Amino acid sequence: MQNGFVESFNGRMRDELLNETLFFGLDHAKQEISGWIEDYNEQRPHSALNYETPAAYAAKLTASEHGAPLHEGYAPVPLATTTPSGVN
Repeated sequence: MQNGFVESFNGRMRDELLNETLFFGLDHAKQEISGWIEDYNEQRPHSALNYETPAAYAAKLTASEHGAPLHEGYAPVPLATTTPSGVN
């Protein structure tokens, strides 16, 4: 196991899409995968995001970056830390 998040996503995609769908060609596979990704990112709440959809969570992050107030219980998360003293 290299990365728990990636392994979890791959398992979910395999269980919910790849094992359940018979693809009839490359175009059909692209269409089905695109639909599944849209559902995964736009419609499904994710526990890691406080049971919000990724799209809603991203919208809140974007709004907070532009000075809009955050909803209660949310705080901006730093994307990076400052460089430790003595490191160039």
